[in-house]
Amino acid sequence: MRAEVTTGVYGGAYGAPGKLKATPRRNKRLAQRLGNFSTLSEALDYAARGETGFNFYSSRGVLGDVLPYARLRELSIITAKRLLKLGLKRGDRVAVVADTEEDFLAVFFGCQYAGLIPCPMPYNIYLGGKDGYVERIAGMMACARAALAVAPKELVDHVALAAERAGVDMVRTHSELAEVNGDRVKLAPFTAEETAYIQYSSGSTSEPKGVLITQKSITTNARAILQHGLEARPGDRAFSWLPLYHDMGLVGFCIAPMMGQVSTDYLSTTAFARRPALWLKLMSDNKSTVTYSPTFGYQLAGRRINGDAAKLDLSALRVAGIGGDMVRPDVLEDFAERMKVAGFDSKAFLPSYGMAESTLAITFAELDQPVEVDVIDKMPFKHYGRAVPASDKARRNPELVRSFVICGKPLPGHDLMVTDNSGRPLADRQIGRILVRGPSLMGGYFGNEEATKAVMRPQGYVDTGDMGYTVAGKVVITGRTKELILHNGRNIWPQDIEWAAERIEPLRSGDVAAFAIEQCSGEDQVIVLVQCRIADELQMETLRREVHAAVLRSSGINCEVVLIGPRSLPFTSSGKLSRVQAKARYLSGEIAETGRGRLPQHSPPRFAAAH
Repeated sequence: MRAEVTTGVYGGAYGAPGKLKATPRRNKRLAQRLGNFSTLSEALDYAARGETGFNFYSSRGVLGDVLPYARLRELSIITAKRLLKLGLKRGDRVAVVADTEEDFLAVFFGCQYAGLIPCPMPYNIYLGGKDGYVERIAGMMACARAALAVAPKELVDHVALAAERAGVDMVRTHSELAEVNGDRVKLAPFTAEETAYIQYSSGSTSEPKGVLITQKSITTNARAILQHGLEARPGDRAFSWLPLYHDMGLVGFCIAPMMGQVSTDYLSTTAFARRPALWLKLMSDNKSTVTYSPTFGYQLAGRRINGDAAKLDLSALRVAGIGGDMVRPDVLEDFAERMKVAGFDSKAFLPSYGMAESTLAITFAELDQPVEVDVIDKMPFKHYGRAVPASDKARRNPELVRSFVICGKPLPGHDLMVTDNSGRPLADRQIGRILVRGPSLMGGYFGNEEATKAVMRPQGYVDTGDMGYTVAGKVVITGRTKELILHNGRNIWPQDIEWAAERIEPLRSGDVAAFAIEQCSGEDQVIVLVQCRIADELQMETLRREVHAAVLRSSGINCEVVLIGPRSLPFTSSGKLSRVQAKARYLSGEIAETGRGRLPQHSPPRFAAAH
């Protein structure tokens, strides 16, 4: 059955662009409560008694929409009644495209008042193009067994096609909801013991796992973030370009600020991608105190600001959080050096660790302290899985050491443990699998008992899929379990290979992907995909040889360097490199050598299997 579709434009901005005034930094008569609520609707009811809220900036840096929490609550209640008027029943899932606008927020929080479960879906169609986008969200809708899909007008055709594939019969744009009369509908918001929403991890593809977030887990995690991770205070003002369909954007810079009555300013993810330095400029203008980004965001913005850093004032920024991917100390050092002239204090950097299966946050470093970097001896790290502190002599030779950023201790009431593959706990500085437990954990993968059991461990722990070690109770992340390269009895982390290659001009962060493939001989061949922007054959071969030499020098392995076209590597919805997809596309031939300039090296390997 083809999905029923209507189109239109939902009821508009809170005010006219160019004549708006952003919500204030603090409420005049409402005492700040840092997440002490049992449900999301209870939190919004309280926040709506003040004047703070959300503010949306255009790609030109102009304030285009203002949404006080009072107005958000009003829109959410209206939307809740309209959703129920469509015939939805309590507990039904509503798939909604999470664009950075008030429309998405009205549906998301409207579901809380209606007793419906929202399932945020990506907005970025450019991630894989139309076909990839349709496949991705069709998988999400099918996984959620959604009763309704809601989309902006510009994406409704794609969403309708995905809904048809997923067996979802009803698709609405926001204009359709605006036309529904739900005045007489009675609401019964979710209680503290019920579900809140379904979160899809950034790696979710055509067979996604929906993380079931309960009211208890989200309120617990948001409270811990506000009270312990960020130590939110009156006068804070947050700024985010993170996508609202990703846990770091949704929880860290939508739900948590609302639960702390903190005003938050938004720049869309696509606007940031086009003009990364605009993030810094707007934070300077607004005297932002809290922001967050994966490492690559600081790298992009720092490089794009060029000589204009002296025109900025980032002295108010007390938290410049880093999360969502491996933290690179060299990038942080470079950003801090570039932004020193703007008054940026490097102590604002706040490394952290988290995942959707724990709602968002698991650990935080200490506030207002220098970033802790653990410099270890590379040999025992590679051969024996031990993080031995490097000697002073070794530290003088970068090829002999490896530097990791320490990501802090678990939040209160939460626990983290490192084990070997058999589940035996490991001591400090022994590298193994990271397990976590606590009240922020998910209620399981929605409708997927097998996947839930696969990650559950004794005594209530969940296997994160990450590897790392502890130092005096603080965690260090070394990489993903499934991405670890085993080569001639050694453990090699793909990040080490990639970062070594990316130091070569003209390569940039995100230009390199490394993985291993099995040959018919049973031996592993390490493949290094390099996005190449040059066309000269001699220059291409020089780049190939330089990458090969850098990898050999840093990791001690011979690799196959494959030059591919720009924008060939796949990334997740949160901007992280997807090595699993890169490997699959390389083996299928979808990613292949670009142009000419390939000098004979050896016969291409014959692959027994992708593993």
